[in-house]
Amino acid sequence: MRARIIFVCLLYLCISQVAVGQHFRAAAAVRVITPDPLLPVSGGIGTPKKATQKNGDLYARAFVMEKGAVRIAIVNVDNLGWPAALGNRSRKLIKGIAPENVLIGATHTHSGPDAYGFPNEKGESFADMAYLDRCVQQIADAVNEAVGKLENASLKIAVADAKGKIAYNYYADQLYDPSCGVIQAVANSGANKGKPIATLVNYAIHPEVIGSGRGILSPDLCGPLYDRIESQGGGVAIFMNGAQGGMVTADNRLEGGKEANDWTECKRIGELLADEALRIVKDAAVQENPDVYCASRRIEFPVDSEIMRFILQKSPIKNEMAGDNRIVTQLNLLNIGSAQVLTVPGEALPNIGYYVKRHMNTKKPFLFGLTNDAFGYMLTKVDFNSFKRYDYVSRTSLGEMTGEIYMEQALKLVKDSPAPQPTAPAGK
Repeated sequence: MRARIIFVCLLYLCISQVAVGQHFRAAAAVRVITPDPLLPVSGGIGTPKKATQKNGDLYARAFVMEKGAVRIAIVNVDNLGWPAALGNRSRKLIKGIAPENVLIGATHTHSGPDAYGFPNEKGESFADMAYLDRCVQQIADAVNEAVGKLENASLKIAVADAKGKIAYNYYADQLYDPSCGVIQAVANSGANKGKPIATLVNYAIHPEVIGSGRGILSPDLCGPLYDRIESQGGGVAIFMNGAQGGMVTADNRLEGGKEANDWTECKRIGELLADEALRIVKDAAVQENPDVYCASRRIEFPVDSEIMRFILQKSPIKNEMAGDNRIVTQLNLLNIGSAQVLTVPGEALPNIGYYVKRHMNTKKPFLFGLTNDAFGYMLTKVDFNSFKRYDYVSRTSLGEMTGEIYMEQALKLVKDSPAPQPTAPAGK
């Protein structure tokens, strides 16, 4: 009898562990990466500008999700861009997640330290490598902490247009994507049952209200967005940028052709976007035990631009090349419940974003721009060098075929992957 009782208890324990392992789990963690003392800020190619003050802190924010044997991490870093050479170093320090399942994206603030190692005309770089080393470790620490806190959760997912004066296209007012995608994980048990663990916001915008030329280090509008979501009980806030290249920027326009370029305007835009994201996800159907799927693929781009070739070859970041004048990067596709996510290794123009979204297997498409790499602007071949407006974005692109190769490879990954599960009502 005693042996039978022990057997039944062990069987129950095994079944319980399998059941737990098959339930969707989530967690989030945050690390402050504000340099102390302050470092010069970089808004792109050129020598970084000395910073004398800061508005808000810079962060690395990690959102980890798991279902069965699949575990993924989504990380946002408050920086202009985050090269794979840095991201891969963090991946080696992360425990319990396959390196290809770790997605690291930059928010694209124009008021953070240089993470590219931009060389000047002499090949000299002014990037602070010790600071970047600390960020590499902090990113890994945030993901590892989140892995250790995983708990049973459900999801709410929604995509809708964000209303109000948030973004516009500097080149052509209306040529931008107003849609805002939101993924919110909600705790299923414990003291925080029913409360959000994390709220991820996916929206296309240049966080450059303050800009790099004013001597201010800042997360720009992303900082107030984090603060607003978290003050409203949305859990840890995560921001993943979208297809904002050429040139979807913050709508800080004033009358008479002037702009508002201060922290007050950052707060207005960041808080408005946060409020819209919370509005959009508020009444979304609860997905109680959503599936998680992750696929990755290494793709190559030719580096035809002399400027970009010089940067990649001379940077102390040690970018991974794939032969003469070719660069390699990682493309990811995620299915998270009813959402499908594609990563973009740069600043894709809005028309590329719309085209790819239209061919994704979901009514809830997400594009994570500047994720896994940040190779400058990504144009279609018909846009490349086509208009005077596109002179700068063409010059700071890898080349004419970058957008074409990305679209082909992204849609091939969509075709080769299963569609995400449809939204089911709670309890179904």
